[in-house]
Amino acid sequence: MEAYDARSLCVIAEELSEEDEADDEEAFVMVQDSHTHTPDAFCSHCRVLTHSGAAAHTRHTLLALGPAAQQIKEELSHSSGKLSQKIVEMENFASNLEEIFITVEENFGRQEQNLEQHYNEVLQTLSQSHETRAAALGEQKSRALERLYGELLCCGQTLDASKQLIERAQGVHRQRDQRAFLQAVMSIMKRVEQFSSKEVDLKLGMSLDFDVPTTDLSDVRQMMDSINVLPAPSAPVMNPQICNSATDTSLHVCWSLFSDDTVEFYELYWRLISDDCTMEPLQDVSQLKVKETHCTVSDLLPNAQYELWVTATNTTGISPASERAVYMTVPSPPVIRPRQCVSSLDAALIRWDSGNTNPVESYTLEFRESDTDCSNTATESVVAIPSCECLVQLQPWKHYIISVRAVNTGGPSDLSEPVDISTAGTCFHLLEDTAHPSLSLSADGLTMFYLDEDLPLSHMTFSDSTFARCVAVLGDLVPIRGQYYWEIEVDEDTEYRVGVAYEDTQRNSYLGGNKTSWCMRHIVTPSRHKYEFLHNGWTPDVRITVQPRLIGVFLDYGGGILSFWNAALRQHLHTFSCRFLHRVQPCFALDNPGALRLHTGLPAPPMI
Repeated sequence: MEAYDARSLCVIAEELSEEDEADDEEAFVMVQDSHTHTPDAFCSHCRVLTHSGAAAHTRHTLLALGPAAQQIKEELSHSSGKLSQKIVEMENFASNLEEIFITVEENFGRQEQNLEQHYNEVLQTLSQSHETRAAALGEQKSRALERLYGELLCCGQTLDASKQLIERAQGVHRQRDQRAFLQAVMSIMKRVEQFSSKEVDLKLGMSLDFDVPTTDLSDVRQMMDSINVLPAPSAPVMNPQICNSATDTSLHVCWSLFSDDTVEFYELYWRLISDDCTMEPLQDVSQLKVKETHCTVSDLLPNAQYELWVTATNTTGISPASERAVYMTVPSPPVIRPRQCVSSLDAALIRWDSGNTNPVESYTLEFRESDTDCSNTATESVVAIPSCECLVQLQPWKHYIISVRAVNTGGPSDLSEPVDISTAGTCFHLLEDTAHPSLSLSADGLTMFYLDEDLPLSHMTFSDSTFARCVAVLGDLVPIRGQYYWEIEVDEDTEYRVGVAYEDTQRNSYLGGNKTSWCMRHIVTPSRHKYEFLHNGWTPDVRITVQPRLIGVFLDYGGGILSFWNAALRQHLHTFSCRFLHRVQPCFALDNPGALRLHTGLPAPPMI
């Protein structure tokens, strides 16, 4: 491993050195060029700084310094991402090599121990057999010697008796007295005849051959044969999780066996890793028997981590368990909140709920035009979104289909249910969390009601974002400094205030009565309908002869304009000219019971 790393470091060092030399040459060219003219452009073909009138780059594409820097940053980010991915792959490969090294070393050590144990058992069995056979031969020897010694004693006694009888016969034979001879010889002859007539067994009474005991060496033979039997498998190695190997309820798991072991089957084990401290620290372990080195585990929880390990089994035994790996199921699809999505002519703010109990790493937003052929329409994406909302730049006067995916280490989820977004005008809804407790909003978030009966103060619930004094509510615009237009449908007897206000406008004051709001106010008097255009409590003297029933509001950040129109008659009512320092939001208030109806998604009329 160290030698491998050293070679890799040498190669990387050489590549970096070559890149530094190339960068130095480019820098030298750039310095020479800068001595002649101040560089104000970037040649995308030669990839050097130059000036817009350089003859050497007349046929090349020249970029301004800002776009060129942005393009190079994107290329650098892309290259860095690819390099990071390669580094991760190399680290995974090195980790696998380390696991293989450890597994091979452990396997050979275990085989050496098994071999030594087998041979020790064989030697011990042979030694016991040798001792048993030697003891049996010793006992047989002792019995044979004892029997031969007994026969030798018996033969000696017979010889001694025969010799004594012969000596007595010879003594009688030498007797000169015939009478005495005859008296003594008859008894001696009788005894000699008895000895002569008696048959003498001159054969050995036992065999001189040893009875060699048969030795049962079946145990030894079995142990010798067992040395050549397949060893138990070595521990498998779990492979890291690969892309697109998971769904929200399943995992495709792979492992390897870095040896020549024969395996009949594998047993895969897994259990849920829970971050919830209220749950039991160790979850139930599930297992599955498989023949291959891969399988798919189902019936899992979405966006959850699982700990997995595997063992291998053959006729000899079971391997040690592999190192434990962590796999992760992909998240459930997010849920887009259409009522909280807003859009303008060139942008849209999309909001959604995660749809998952555990946090995810990021989100990916995908969008395409809906009024063209789907097969010819490219789907664009915004990736690595950290939160549950995204501001996306779009083309004006288009209709888009937008979906969202949740992403974690296991991969991307399925697409959410799509939402249709139009950039033909300004689309937004009323913000319920800013509404005064006396207001009620419709289900579509476009109509506000102020009922006749007043709620007791004790029944009202206020927060830091709700209006406390003015019966008002805010709208939700796209947070970019562009142009917006919307219309409000009003009743002739309803007193109201409509306009814009900063997000942090005072909640305990009336709209138009402070420096943070601009509004048109309608007052019903016994003699006439009065209209005011309020900012910081001041209004110009404006007289409106025709009562507007449909009020158009046009907001232009760049031009510093907030204008009000009688949309039905296309009549201009009043314009505020001011510089909006912060983001403003539409505001609506009712000074007496009634209703206001909001119309959005409309293009600004031509006269505006």
